[in-house]
Amino acid sequence: MNRLFRSDLSDKLPAIISVPQRKRMMCLNESCLDPYQAIKDQFLHRMEDIRLNRYLSPITQDLNDKLAQYAGCGISPKQVIWGNGADDVLYHIFLSVRENAESFAVSLAPSYFDYKTFCDAVGLGIKFQDLEEDFSFDTAKYIEKAKDPNCKLAILCNPNNPTGNLYSKEQLRTIVDALPEKLVLIDETYYEFSDTSFLGELDQHPNLILTRSFSKAFSGAGLRFGYALSSEENIYELSKVFQTFHTSILNQAFALTILENVPLFCAQVLKTIDMRTEMYEKLKAIPGMRVHPSHTNFLTFTIGERSHELFEYLKDNEIALRDVGAHPRLKSCLRATLSCEEDNDALYKAILAFLKL
Repeated sequence: MNRLFRSDLSDKLPAIISVPQRKRMMCLNESCLDPYQAIKDQFLHRMEDIRLNRYLSPITQDLNDKLAQYAGCGISPKQVIWGNGADDVLYHIFLSVRENAESFAVSLAPSYFDYKTFCDAVGLGIKFQDLEEDFSFDTAKYIEKAKDPNCKLAILCNPNNPTGNLYSKEQLRTIVDALPEKLVLIDETYYEFSDTSFLGELDQHPNLILTRSFSKAFSGAGLRFGYALSSEENIYELSKVFQTFHTSILNQAFALTILENVPLFCAQVLKTIDMRTEMYEKLKAIPGMRVHPSHTNFLTFTIGERSHELFEYLKDNEIALRDVGAHPRLKSCLRATLSCEEDNDALYKAILAFLKL
């Protein structure tokens, strides 16, 4: 144990992502659309008026206003906070709710694996409720876990990653209503692919906070820009754990330029949804294949005991998927990002070749 650091860090590991590096990167739910190439002329024109030798820039308020406008439903700029990706926002939310060493969050499982990563980083515990075989969950049991006095945060990913399913608003509303003294986080990273959001109910639920990302629908995985929406009071409290200049002016300028080109990215989302529907039907028709319905930009599927063999075969053929089989509910499952027709066709043909169909 290194006594120069927090004692609880001794049994934790650094946050390292391990995925294959291949020609077709279908493992990280990224987009094939390069946003820089799509909007670079507008971005570079904007940069002519931006001074990177200064901490402060008018771009900050412009972005805040435009982000609130994009969110809609009467959201004010004071109900918005952003960071270096939705991950950064999640990290700071976890940091803001940690009271002491007994504090913990509750999450469903399997769900976004970095909830635990960020909880570990800030010294917040985390407890899980396993999903059922059909990816549903017992609302009453979840509420019971979250009502523990030491629970400081209830997390719900909707649509859920890596299962791809969408929970009903009625079920999630029951949870939010049952936990008025708890902060309830609904992670809406993939909401543009599902067209389902709790945004219109923020005013009715002062304990609710939503997180979103520019990495998926806006093709900005490398940009690192995400944001949260909540009441003005909640955003004000959350802002107290953020650094003063926590997101670069470059990021802000590019994010603002994206928001000035929303139709371009909406068209890509619609194209992705069409590809998802087509790929789901094609995979479902393969003998021995089980593919789960999805409301995201990916599909999760399995061919049983041969899934690992398929995973390695695809790597050998320059296709990288994500092995998500660590949790029993997704045993032998692989996850494939559906981003462009060329990659999808290559994946489908490779699966058929592997199965000799």
